[in-house]
Amino acid sequence: MNLLTSSWMPFKLKDGSERYLPVRHIADPQVLDFAQPRADFQGAAYQFAIGLLQTLFAPKDKKHWYRLYQTPPTLGELQQALLKAEPAFEMIAKDGKDGPLFMQDFEPLSDASPSSVSGLLIEAPGGNTLKQNTDHFVKRGIGETLSPEMAAIALFTLQINAPSGGQGHRTGLRGGGPLTTLLLPNRQDATLWQKLWLNVISGPYLEILTRVQLAPDLTSEQVFPWLAPTRLSKAKGSETYVEDVHPLHMYWAMPRRIRLLAEDQSGVCSLTGKQTDSLFTQLRTQNYGYNYAGQWLHPLTPYRFNPKKPQEEPFSIKAQPGGLGYRHWHTLLFDDSEGGVLAASVIKSFNQEKYDNTHLEDEGIRLWAFGFDMDNMKARGWYSVEFPYIYIDEAYREAFLTEVKSLLKLASEAVWHLRTQIKAALFERPSEAKGDLSHYEQRFWQQSQQAFFAAVKAVKGQIEQGGETLTGQAAKFWLTQVRQSALAIFDDAVTNNIELGNSQKTQRKILARRQLTGWLFGGKEINNYQQERLSALMEEAQ
Repeated sequence: MNLLTSSWMPFKLKDGSERYLPVRHIADPQVLDFAQPRADFQGAAYQFAIGLLQTLFAPKDKKHWYRLYQTPPTLGELQQALLKAEPAFEMIAKDGKDGPLFMQDFEPLSDASPSSVSGLLIEAPGGNTLKQNTDHFVKRGIGETLSPEMAAIALFTLQINAPSGGQGHRTGLRGGGPLTTLLLPNRQDATLWQKLWLNVISGPYLEILTRVQLAPDLTSEQVFPWLAPTRLSKAKGSETYVEDVHPLHMYWAMPRRIRLLAEDQSGVCSLTGKQTDSLFTQLRTQNYGYNYAGQWLHPLTPYRFNPKKPQEEPFSIKAQPGGLGYRHWHTLLFDDSEGGVLAASVIKSFNQEKYDNTHLEDEGIRLWAFGFDMDNMKARGWYSVEFPYIYIDEAYREAFLTEVKSLLKLASEAVWHLRTQIKAALFERPSEAKGDLSHYEQRFWQQSQQAFFAAVKAVKGQIEQGGETLTGQAAKFWLTQVRQSALAIFDDAVTNNIELGNSQKTQRKILARRQLTGWLFGGKEINNYQQERLSALMEEAQ
């Protein structure tokens, strides 16, 4: 099976059907999306296709980019470009001969003992977990028989998200479980091509990515690391740095040494439940693969850095317990030198090169962020969220971010007081309470999200018209929303469940609500916000 010519990718079509087709059908106007059976595979399919386009079909400039956004290439034109790298995308050895296989070690790894192919799945329990019978939440037995199609996307998903896997089993180029940020059209009838092409870089960032003076050698491990023996990383000084490979290598980084063992037998794929003519049930793996170190900035991932020590390596932003919410939004969309945040290159390229096209502005764009929440080598969860994309000219961006941070600071303070007073109401000794109250925090962020983006749009309008702060009406609107959300959640958690027969508990709950209300209507942070923001309302009234 060759991943550039075989019918291995599941697609969702406009008529509602799903079909396995060759990857060139990403340019088919009848295709709306991928149809992978898992959310992490769906995100990986986007990154696989974007990597192909960036490597083999990159636009010459923004005019060329926009022309192809409006009118995609024919399937034949795209296939001609893809065929330039066909030898690098074999999934199964031909005629039983060893050779370069997609995302697999160049060597057969014959000395390694075979293990279950379910090890490709990031959430699958490891050997020690199975031995100790501690797989309570992530069950054993998943993914033990994989079709070639599922094995291919599972392998790619693991390599781009690879968490720490024990001694010498390297993490991915972006670190374990990195966050990925992409842009999507708002239109419900947008084709898959338009969704993908929004995330193909043009302009100055393309020059950085492709090193115009150095055309990629598609037969070299400089781009596709599996085309040559793995750069082993057991010895000191064997790390792989940015300058050691071509920049496009980032899309195809291969930290894990894996060799899949194909079986010439039919059976049922345990992920799709479909009959398949050949199966993967085992793999071989070896440690000390590519060890990526240094100043890597993957085009699809946002990063953090220490603004006081810019020489230190940046680290990718990752999903955390509690999920992703609007409190993270500005860190995914804009550079913030003061806060030590770098937006993904794909976002910055769009901001600089593409947004000024009026058609795209009219259609509307949204931001998609997704990734694993990892605890070392354990997957705690998968997060996928979408936010509005809001463009702000670079000349106004610093003032805009200052105001956005002000909105978030008020909300964060409210969340802290909400959590504190719920604890005080529910527990006799709040400082010793061990209950998880994070779901109340999440409710606050969810309930206030729509109001937040309404306030953000008001900030944008005010600043673009020459103002420096949020208008009085908008500032009052946001304060009102914060108060209402906090009190509604507190009442649902506490006040609505008062036990009339227990006066001590009742008094504790009443006192906690009084404390929360006191802060919401007269706390130091609230007073400062009103003095700084609502003074404008008084001026407007005069």
